[in-house]
Amino acid sequence: MTVIEPQPQLGDIGLVRIRGTVGLLIRLGQWLNGDGFSTQEHAFVVVGPDADGRQQLVEAQPGGARLGLLTEYDDRHVLYVAPAGLTDWQRAQIAVAAEDLAAARTPYSFLDYLALAVHRFRLPVPGLRRYVAATGHMICSQLCDLAYQRAGEQLFADGRWNGYVTPADLGRLLGGEQR
Repeated sequence: MTVIEPQPQLGDIGLVRIRGTVGLLIRLGQWLNGDGFSTQEHAFVVVGPDADGRQQLVEAQPGGARLGLLTEYDDRHVLYVAPAGLTDWQRAQIAVAAEDLAAARTPYSFLDYLALAVHRFRLPVPGLRRYVAATGHMICSQLCDLAYQRAGEQLFADGRWNGYVTPADLGRLLGGEQR
C-alpha cells in the first residue's frame, strides 16, 4: 500500500518531470530500459528543514548527490509518495540516510541508464550486476532506493537486482505512475 501525500513529509520520495535536454535524455534512458515515456523522470528524498526552516531534499544531479531546497521545484507538479505505515522514526532514518549520501557527494552516472537497459535486454556483459549494484555512482532513483535500504526499508520485493530502479519504477511501485 502507498500513501500519496498532499504536502511533502519527511522521508517522502518526490517524483517530477525534468525539462530540457536532460529530461529528454532521461526519457530516452527510461524508454531504453522498457519504461516507455514516463512523466516521472526525476526522484528525490524529502529531508528535514534547514536552519531557516525551509524544507530540504536530497537528489542525484550531474555534479553528484546534493542537498537542496524543495522550493527549487515550486514551478512544477511534484508527486510526494511513500510506502504506507512508515513511522516517524523510519521516516527520520530515511532522511538521515539520504543526507549521508549527499554529504558523500555520491557521483551521478547517466551510464547507469545504459547498464539498466543492457540488463533489460539480457546482454551478457561481465560484471554488469556488480556495476548496477555499486553505490559509488547512481542516478536519482537509485539514490532514493538506497536511502530507504540503508534505513532498513526495502521498497522492491520482486527479486530485481540491487540498484535496478528508475524514476518510473518508483512511480509504478508507489502508485503515482502517470504516462
